[in-house]
Amino acid sequence: MEHKFIPYQQKELTKEEQLTNSENFYQLLDKRRSIREFSNQSVDLKVIENLIKTASTAPSGAHKQPWTFCVISNPAIKKQIRIAAEKEEKENYDRRMSDSWKEDLEPFGTNWEKPFIEIAPYIIVVFKKAYDLVNGEKHNNYYVNESVGIATGMLIAAIHNAGLVTLTHTPSPMNFLAKILNRPENERAYLLLPVGYPKKGTEVPDIQRKKLTEVLDYYE
Repeated sequence: MEHKFIPYQQKELTKEEQLTNSENFYQLLDKRRSIREFSNQSVDLKVIENLIKTASTAPSGAHKQPWTFCVISNPAIKKQIRIAAEKEEKENYDRRMSDSWKEDLEPFGTNWEKPFIEIAPYIIVVFKKAYDLVNGEKHNNYYVNESVGIATGMLIAAIHNAGLVTLTHTPSPMNFLAKILNRPENERAYLLLPVGYPKKGTEVPDIQRKKLTEVLDYYE
């Protein structure tokens, strides 16, 4: 089979531009923090759409793009999601989570209550497609978790770049999300992201990221 190819186009940067761009991008993302206190200040839907388009540029196995991003602003649906999420989270904190896990979470001041689900102007629920459905027929997808993970990381970076904040929330198990949002059988909830502005006066834990020497090994 013959496949169509087109010329790859990218602006060529000088070594100085590469260094400057890489440093600036690092400095930008180094300011990113997970936020749990949101303002209800509105966000332009076009911005949200641009964030989703950015996430969708991610590489994926065989270019299957096995993801769906559900954007929720409807207060009634957000309330449903919060009730169901808090039910699972309370069960986690009361019975499922080990003592060591809860000890590791203590510095962050988390608990089973998730008011941000209702307060943030938008909730983005990321679904992974275990397989595609085309005219009722199943078609394989490949490296689904890896592909959706990359897309989600790019989404989080795009959110921060737009001057907004988010939080990765995984109210496990998340089967209730597919039910509330009436998603097709081939989709599985992967992650929930509240998106908006931080509440005025919001504080974050005083924590440090690992040093470069702790996360990098050279093989020369």
